[in-house]
Amino acid sequence: MKAIRVKLSQDLVNYKKPASFQLKETYPLPPYSTVIGMVHNLCGFESYKEMNISVQGKHFSKVNDLYTRYEFKNGMAYDSTRHQLKVDKYGISKGISTAELLVDVELVLHIIPKDQELIEEISGALLFPKEYPSLGRREDLCVINEVKVVEVMEKELEEDVELHKNMAAYIPSALIKKESVILEGAGIGGIVSSGTRYKINKNYIIKNYGKNKCFREWQRIDVVYSSKIIVVEESTVLVDEDGNIVFAA
Repeated sequence: MKAIRVKLSQDLVNYKKPASFQLKETYPLPPYSTVIGMVHNLCGFESYKEMNISVQGKHFSKVNDLYTRYEFKNGMAYDSTRHQLKVDKYGISKGISTAELLVDVELVLHIIPKDQELIEEISGALLFPKEYPSLGRREDLCVINEVKVVEVMEKELEEDVELHKNMAAYIPSALIKKESVILEGAGIGGIVSSGTRYKINKNYIIKNYGKNKCFREWQRIDVVYSSKIIVVEESTVLVDEDGNIVFAA
């Protein structure tokens, strides 16, 4: 099967964790849903196109930055004692908050659409984007350094392969449980402390709970984030035509 391999860089970026509010925390790499969102936006897709994503990358450091936050509660009327802004009859609170930002991010993404006929359309949208590409927040611009269509195949490794220095990745937990991937310094056979475990969003469906109440129901992928990754010999993993390991989910 084919994949689109994308190498990109960003100066400052926040890949927001859904449950962080006072301090807008960031994931160390973009979750699958963020990458899928960028692809759908650049391609102009109006319905979900199934795809698997592999995310690898690194950043130099992390800083905090202030931003202006606007908050409102659906249907809450304006109250001059608690709201700073009034829109029609509704009230909005305005204040200062803090966001974590990753500095000097470099990413390697593999995008594998289930419908392989979309390969050309997606690669074209990344090579000639209709607007400035962003990944993360709207203002988190990215510079696309390479777009290449590559062949991805399952391969049994003849020797151990270690991820490039300082590069980290989201590794689906299933690969670790199968002992195809070992986190350096860890024992074989489990998810251990040399990585950080996340359940990250991938895609959602709209679920109707009745009384016109519809909410997103997310599919979450259990992954481990780590930079100390060894893919062991004789394991069968996805590899692209240039020998890069693909941790697709």
